[in-house]
Amino acid sequence: MKQKIYYIGLVAAIIMSTGAIFKLEHWPAAAHLMILGTAILVLLFLPAALINHYKSEGDKQSMLLHIVIYITCLVVFTAMLYKIMHWPGAGYGLLIALPFPYVVFLPVFLVVTSKNKSFNIYNTVSVLLLLALNSVFSALLSLNVSKDTITDSYGFSKSLSRSEAAISELPSVSGMSPVNGKIDEILKITADYQDIILKSEGLTREQWKKDPGNLIRPDDVNTAAVILSRTGEKPAGLKLEKAMNELISLMQQTKGYEETAKALPSVLGLGASNGDDEAWSFAYRNILVPLSWSLIYLDGVETNLMMIKVTGPAVN
Repeated sequence: MKQKIYYIGLVAAIIMSTGAIFKLEHWPAAAHLMILGTAILVLLFLPAALINHYKSEGDKQSMLLHIVIYITCLVVFTAMLYKIMHWPGAGYGLLIALPFPYVVFLPVFLVVTSKNKSFNIYNTVSVLLLLALNSVFSALLSLNVSKDTITDSYGFSKSLSRSEAAISELPSVSGMSPVNGKIDEILKITADYQDIILKSEGLTREQWKKDPGNLIRPDDVNTAAVILSRTGEKPAGLKLEKAMNELISLMQQTKGYEETAKALPSVLGLGASNGDDEAWSFAYRNILVPLSWSLIYLDGVETNLMMIKVTGPAVN
C-alpha cells in the first residue's frame, strides 16, 4: 500500500513539475498538466497518505488533526493553482489560504500533540518551518508571476496616450458624420468605463493618462468585470460591445468605410479566436483579464477609433 501511495505522489510531482516548466515557457498543455497534477496530489495522494498513516500510527485523538491537515492542503494548493493560472477569485483565494494554516491547522496541531507525551518537539519545529515556507511562497505568488509583463504593459499605455494626444490635435476630415457620431459615442463609453474602474483604485483618468501604473491590484483577473457589473451592466462590457457592432454595421452601409468595417472587428477585439480556433467572447478577451490589461485595452480602442475619425472614409 505504501509503495502504491509513493508512486501516486511521484506521478503527481512529475506532472506538476512538467506543467510548471511548460507554464514558464508558455508551451501548450501547461494548464492541463498543472490542473491534472494538482488534482492527483489533492484528490488521490494526500487522502491515501493520510488515511494510511492514521490506520498505522494514529488514534482517535489524532483523527481531527489528519482531517485538518487535508483541509489545509486542499485550501492552500487550490488557491495556489488559481493564482498560477490567473483564474478569477485567485486574489481572494490567497487571502484565505495565507492565514488558514495559522488560524486553523496550527491550533489543532498544538492541542493534539500536547496530549502526546512522546511527541518529538523537533516535529513541531519542522511544522513551523513549513508554515513559514508556505507564507513566503504565497507572498511571492501574490506579487504576481508576470510582474515584468504588467510593467511592460504600462509602457505600451504611455505610447497610446502620446498617440491620442497627437491625434486629438488633428482635424476630422469628415466633420460630424454619422460614423464620427457613433465613434464619439464609443469614446464616451470607454472614458466612462475607465473612470469607473480607476475610481475603485483611487485614481482619475487624467492621472492614468499622464502616468499609467500605481494600480493597487494590476494583475487581478476579473476585477474590471466585477467593478463594471456594479453599475448594473451585465455582462460587463455589453454596452461597449453593442456600440462597436453598431459602428461596424453603420460603416458597412457608408460609402468609403466598407473596407474599414471588414478590419474593425479584429482591431476592436471582436470575434477573435484562440489557438484552437474557438471563438472567444468579447468580455473574456478584454474584460476578464488582469486589471491593467483591461485599462490598456480601452486605451487602444480610443486610439484606434480616434485615428479612424481623423482619417475619414476612403476616397475612390
